[in-house]
Amino acid sequence: MAVVVVGGGGRGAGKTALVCGVIAALPERNWMAVKIAGHTHGAEQRVYEESEPGEGKDTARYLAAGARRAFLLTADDDEGMRAALNGLSQLIERGDDLIIESNSALNFLTPDVCMVVRAGSDAAEEKASFGTAISVADAVVVGCSADGFRDGLLPEFELARLERISPVLERWIRGRLERT
Repeated sequence: MAVVVVGGGGRGAGKTALVCGVIAALPERNWMAVKIAGHTHGAEQRVYEESEPGEGKDTARYLAAGARRAFLLTADDDEGMRAALNGLSQLIERGDDLIIESNSALNFLTPDVCMVVRAGSDAAEEKASFGTAISVADAVVVGCSADGFRDGLLPEFELARLERISPVLERWIRGRLERT
């Protein structure tokens, strides 16, 4: 089982689009896609499974992109998040790969691949949890006008459309997942 975490700088950065792009580019993986929210969204259950693909909710978008299953985990605190993750672990089947949209997941697990989406250059708009995510990230993904790649201490992939990852990023992810 491989674990991929996609974090990001803030609301609207493109995290969900990138998760969908990875799912669509690697359809042979048995993706269980998970969105982790640090608040309960008014839901009584900590683990909610999406049943219908669509465009309205992030979890529905995961299914539309090709995820086998999609979940929303919610909690207001660390204890609640541990309980939600424990609930999710009960649902994981042998051979499932997890792709998780969250910065806070990095407080509870060590992924095989961690990518962060950086939206623009205004750091004031970044979530506080972005600092944790960027400190453990394997790569940065930036929405740009054209696909590109910059090698450095932290590889940076530029994508014209986050929901359609570039061949370079796809090869990079496949290479990282082959090690797991």
